[in-house]
Amino acid sequence: MLSRTQARLLQLAAQGLLQPLRRRPRPGDVVAMVERMRLLQIDTIHVVARSPYLVLHARLGDYPMSWLDEALAQGRLAECWAHEACFISAADVGWHRGGHDQRMHHWAQRHAARMLREQRADMDALLAGIRESGPVRAADFVRKDGAAKPGWWEWKPEKRWLEAWFALGELMVARRENFQRVYDLAERVLARLDPPFDPAADAFSAADLRRRFIIDSVRALGVTPAGWIADYFRLRPKVTDHELAPLLASGELLAVPVQGWATPGYVHRDHGDVLDKVRQGRLRATHTALLSPFDPLVWDRARTLTMFDFEYTIECYTPAAKRRYGYFVLPILHRGQLIGRLDAKAHRSDGVFEIKALFLEPGVTPVPSLVQAVAKAIVETARWHGTPEIRLGRTQPATLAKALRAVSKDQ
Repeated sequence: MLSRTQARLLQLAAQGLLQPLRRRPRPGDVVAMVERMRLLQIDTIHVVARSPYLVLHARLGDYPMSWLDEALAQGRLAECWAHEACFISAADVGWHRGGHDQRMHHWAQRHAARMLREQRADMDALLAGIRESGPVRAADFVRKDGAAKPGWWEWKPEKRWLEAWFALGELMVARRENFQRVYDLAERVLARLDPPFDPAADAFSAADLRRRFIIDSVRALGVTPAGWIADYFRLRPKVTDHELAPLLASGELLAVPVQGWATPGYVHRDHGDVLDKVRQGRLRATHTALLSPFDPLVWDRARTLTMFDFEYTIECYTPAAKRRYGYFVLPILHRGQLIGRLDAKAHRSDGVFEIKALFLEPGVTPVPSLVQAVAKAIVETARWHGTPEIRLGRTQPATLAKALRAVSKDQ
């Protein structure tokens, strides 16, 4: 039986968060890490670095953010709807394109299908224009209603049509400019993918796709009960132990008991060596990092609570008066545990990385080694972000502030 600590180590190893990278990152590491996680969720909030860049920084360290944009423009990555809007490896595009008809439970597909029914003529005209004139951004269309800068629910019609065609698979994202999507016909984007797109992917059945996404989810999670699998790629219905039985019989998955779990934990056979090391006590967590709220390690709140005893809510969607910790709160990973959280804001024009508040979890003692590791992670994140001056607000416990300031000056 795996202990809960061993299960955490296995999940961290699968997610690339067990130990820091022991060399300088290379451009190919961006694609390799997306392949390892199977997807990289996109979110536009940029109080700190936008989420996909921050997720990669937690794993790769000091890498240029431009590498992610370049990998997309070069066709080594693509965008699709998976967990939510995500980057995926070009090698996986076929699996996601084959699932458009099978994913109508996802809100993006449902909204897109409804818009196509209701505004087909306008959407067809937009598509024809792109076919003739080439890639476009939503910003290329002038807003006609005189409204102020659009918010999430105030997109101009062309933006809604572009997003609908993207969700339906007729358009893809060719590249990003200042993080704005540049849309082009799917056939033109597919033609330059690296590795090349295989049209045979269109023949995948619903059963083929579900099986692949189940296997990929287990691989990405390291160890998981059946109940956590569906969330990774937003599968419906939920995955059951009965459904996983054939994958156990074929040897693609392994079943292991985990302390405190009422049902088996599942491990992908590719992690067999790591599982052996965990059982033999040969795996150690040495990494400290600041995590994005949309990091795959923490986006499933029930999983995070069970695995790490860490109760976490993304409070940027919560009214300010009801927030407990802050607007954009980053979980702090330290040596295999989630030991705290900080509410941060990057003031890019001033070069300031503001920590409005930092909280350690109940029972976590700020011993010197922990303080030093957390301070180092904060300093490295701030420098990578181009906001090297750190402004520290309140901390809990209050005595942590003085220790952090002292250590930060030496980094």
